[in-house]
Amino acid sequence: MRILTGIQSSGKLHIGNFFGAMKPMIELQEEHELYTFIANYHSLTSSKDAAALRQYTLDAAIDYLSLGLDPNKTVFWIQSEMPQVLELYWILSKFTPMGLLERAHSYKDKVAKGVASSHALFSYPVLMAADILILDTQKVPVGKDQIQHIEMTRDIAIKFNNEFGEIFTLPEYIVEEELATIPGIDGEKMSKSYGNTIELFMEEKALQQRCSKIVTDSTPLGEALDPQGCNVFALASLFLDHDTKSELRERYTSGKEGYGHFKKYLKELIWEAFAEARQKRAYYLDHPDEVRDILSDGAKKAQRLASIKMAQVKDAVGLL
Repeated sequence: MRILTGIQSSGKLHIGNFFGAMKPMIELQEEHELYTFIANYHSLTSSKDAAALRQYTLDAAIDYLSLGLDPNKTVFWIQSEMPQVLELYWILSKFTPMGLLERAHSYKDKVAKGVASSHALFSYPVLMAADILILDTQKVPVGKDQIQHIEMTRDIAIKFNNEFGEIFTLPEYIVEEELATIPGIDGEKMSKSYGNTIELFMEEKALQQRCSKIVTDSTPLGEALDPQGCNVFALASLFLDHDTKSELRERYTSGKEGYGHFKKYLKELIWEAFAEARQKRAYYLDHPDEVRDILSDGAKKAQRLASIKMAQVKDAVGLL
């Protein structure tokens, strides 16, 4: 089964990125044909600094490798190193009704949150469709908020196939319902766009300070706390098995500890969970040429598949 996943390079990676995309991706590489890319074209919808985008792109690659991506098992590349995807993006635009894009929840939510409206942001689902369709992707792991984009990809592919034959594979989404929405420190979905993230590789003191800012209710120390709907509990639960989560729930309802205790506990969970990854990351930071070679090799493999698909598409629509 061919599976595709990607992540934007618009800022430092955070816990939402890890549990929503990276952890499932790393697990999938053991049994499936996995393709993973760093979506720096998509990142242009929010990036304003060229130097920062370049650095974030390299940092994202280093983080992926540090967290367990194996380039011997996964084809790994940077989106901009596969130019065929922009060719397909333009062609697919012809088969994308305006009404389809106008119904996109993600676009509306980002604009409502203050993200600047642009054609790039508006047509984001078409570029995402090109990413998916150019590799004959069968499955795409996504968060709940991205399900609509996979459905839009299918709509575009069906419209194209109805006119030219079965050229595109219709992808399906994979979503883990329990991890579909990971809260940020303000309780909203964790997102770089909203500035509410907890980064994966923060310094220990900065991590504690970030955890301390997580929004909670005003229940005073000495009274039982309600884990239901608590942002601290929700984030801590990501790192716990069933039994340990039950123990944490009992601690909440005992009334013996306050939110400050649980924020410190969350910081320890995060710090310990990524201890091995921090060591690997230190190695890759000292060997950036090795990272670039891995990405270059992955791009060549992805381009071979993309070139085959683009030859079919160009022939179908009449491009020389």
